[in-house]
Amino acid sequence: MAALGSPARTLRGLLRELRHLNAATGKPYRDTAAYRYLVKAFRAHRVTSEKLCRAQHELHFQAATYLCLLRSVREHVALHQEFHGKGERSLEESAGLVGLQLPQQPGGKGWES
Repeated sequence: MAALGSPARTLRGLLRELRHLNAATGKPYRDTAAYRYLVKAFRAHRVTSEKLCRAQHELHFQAATYLCLLRSVREHVALHQEFHGKGERSLEESAGLVGLQLPQQPGGKGWES
């Protein structure tokens, strides 16, 4: 199993993903219920000098797993948008992809009738 890192780093990563999600809406991420829940949960499960909190380790593992999911979904959407097919292309568009220029037919018309 990979090391989880510090809980503070996981929380910062989750908050970064919240910023990415809310960037499209223009609404501040600190006004969301998800932000309030995350901060409340991390504060409630922090370790004090008097106790070792098993729930804190559980929360950290779940948070790290959720962070991995959020990052993966965001990266998947970005890759999908970049490489998703845009339908059938015309002959001129296909030639332009590889840097070719098609010759013109006599009469000034292109290849397509």
